[in-house]
Amino acid sequence: MEPLIKILSVSIELFRQYGFKAITMDDIARRAGISKKTLYQHFANKQEVVNESVIWYKNHMTENCYNLINDSENAVEAMVRMLAYMDNMHKQINPMAMFEMQRFFPEAYNTFRDQLQAKDVGMMRDNIVRGIEEGLYREDINADLMARYRLETSLMILQPNLLVNSRNDLLSVSLEIGEHFLYGIMTTKGVKQYLKYKAKYLTQVPKI
Repeated sequence: MEPLIKILSVSIELFRQYGFKAITMDDIARRAGISKKTLYQHFANKQEVVNESVIWYKNHMTENCYNLINDSENAVEAMVRMLAYMDNMHKQINPMAMFEMQRFFPEAYNTFRDQLQAKDVGMMRDNIVRGIEEGLYREDINADLMARYRLETSLMILQPNLLVNSRNDLLSVSLEIGEHFLYGIMTTKGVKQYLKYKAKYLTQVPKI
């Protein structure tokens, strides 16, 4: 693995596990197995590490989601596979991470949101349009509006103590919100497909 990719990868790993505030350049160098001198050859400070690692991580996630969509036989399977993928990501996220990025590294957070708006909303809208054409989603829904709504709810669950708390863990809340969204847009035909794919992809996800 190239040194730069190694740095970005371990940085995101640390930020997801421990949050953005507590991690130092020493921590990143140590986890990457490099000297601080080598780390500073790539990045001037922690702010740059956060900015670049967040962009790299978001691009990596978007690429994986596109691959899942292209490998799915219909819109519902694509949605369920993305839900399962995000659930797996949430297993590794410290609930405080998004809050800390928003508060202490607003530039990185704004870039993250901009990429969501530029890529994820369009990806979700395309899925909804596809599902309507396949008869799996209701014809009367506003694809653009619902795509943006899904984006906002996915971010909302990452705000500490809003929905995620001592009684409701992040993984369970994510599944509950995602399932609520799907039942709101699916037809009867879509629900049948969802139950089939849920049993295939989401059987290991705990319920609230």
